[in-house]
Amino acid sequence: MEISYRFGFDAAHRFEHYPAGHPHAALHGHSFQVEVALRGELDPQTGFVADLAEVERVCAEVRTALDHRFLNDIDGLAQPSLERLCIWIWRRLAPRFASLASVAVGRDSCGQRCTYFGPQGRARSQSAAC
Repeated sequence: MEISYRFGFDAAHRFEHYPAGHPHAALHGHSFQVEVALRGELDPQTGFVADLAEVERVCAEVRTALDHRFLNDIDGLAQPSLERLCIWIWRRLAPRFASLASVAVGRDSCGQRCTYFGPQGRARSQSAAC
């Protein structure tokens, strides 16, 4: 069984590897959506795969670290692609949730999303800079 929790944050970034004058080299922002999935067996006593209140609380910590920030200034996000955001979020959640199955980050306004399945999984991306 798999459960998920979704949250959003707004942040700015830039991509320094683009040449001067390229629109993605300039400072710009997005509304990001994050979906965290946990996979496991149903606990017969609680009826839960995981306590979603705890998932929400831990994700609120992640959201606070990213929301209304310049992502390039956050340690580990010097080049804040969707792919790197997925990994960054995974590394903060995995120690708290052994059943973490995936982290997806998207920019709905651009129609882009990346899903990370952890260091042993495969990352699937439909990302282009936006």
